[in-house]
Amino acid sequence: MNMLGEYGKEDLAKVYVASMRGDNDHFVEFVESIQPPIPREKKWVLIVSSLFGCPVRCQMCDAGREYRGKLTTAEILEQIHYMVRRCFPDGKIPIPKFKIQFARMGEPSLNPNVLDVLEKLPEIYEAHGLTPAISTVAPAGTNQFFDRLIEIKNRFYSQGRFQLQFSIHTTDREKRDGMIPVKKWDFVEISKYGNRFFKDGDRKVTLNFAAARDYPVDPKIVRENFDPDKFIIKLTPLNPTTRVRENKLVSTIDPFDPHSAEELVDDLHSHGFEVILSIGEVEENRIGSNCGQFVTVLRNSSHFIQDNYETQKYRIH
Repeated sequence: MNMLGEYGKEDLAKVYVASMRGDNDHFVEFVESIQPPIPREKKWVLIVSSLFGCPVRCQMCDAGREYRGKLTTAEILEQIHYMVRRCFPDGKIPIPKFKIQFARMGEPSLNPNVLDVLEKLPEIYEAHGLTPAISTVAPAGTNQFFDRLIEIKNRFYSQGRFQLQFSIHTTDREKRDGMIPVKKWDFVEISKYGNRFFKDGDRKVTLNFAAARDYPVDPKIVRENFDPDKFIIKLTPLNPTTRVRENKLVSTIDPFDPHSAEELVDDLHSHGFEVILSIGEVEENRIGSNCGQFVTVLRNSSHFIQDNYETQKYRIH
């Protein structure tokens, strides 16, 4: 792995960019972050890539501009090793909440090497607080991946030590197909799988909605399809990515005003759901540690990234 650059702040989030195979086709991003005011000693989140780009091409995500294939097991692990070695060179991570998310570049269910990584992590690190997290749009044809995921979760990460998230974004079928333009599981299939995945003591399966104007989230439809005893709702603002601007998507949740989501949160509560309103530090948008893709910047030979807030220089080694 050849490190090309890094950007961000140690006390909030850092984005790393690397070339995996010594050419201009296989760039990856990976991220480490904390959640102020919670210190790293209490909670630490690593976010890694599983694909070189992404073939799904969701309307809000910059990672889908190009797709160059799957990372190997070793290449996924190398991202994790790099960040761990910076803080814990002996591989002992005494953090009660140590999360590794397979959610940076690429739909993880399209790469079975992600499952190999999940099996290896408990052998590699001494980390009792380890909680892997997979965020997925559940593409069609990935049944074998998800069947094996249940086995791995039950064997290594039972009793609430695994987080599974389905990114749905809207309850309108046609608009969902437009926002996530790939053949995928419908709500019935997601619900059936979630019912199989969830066991007593597990975390509830998350249904994520990055709420956008004209992309409705109907709590009645959610309740008709999903059991509140097994599923939890997460609402997030749209991040200010290039693709969001190009597609003229407008977030219905204002990151500066959590009250903007009150009506939807209350409606979901009235249908029996627990709701997580996930609004991160706005400064992370400036850093680009949410969804802004520095690889796109790098491919365009630009040393700058511009978001909705300001333009800042990107440091290339």
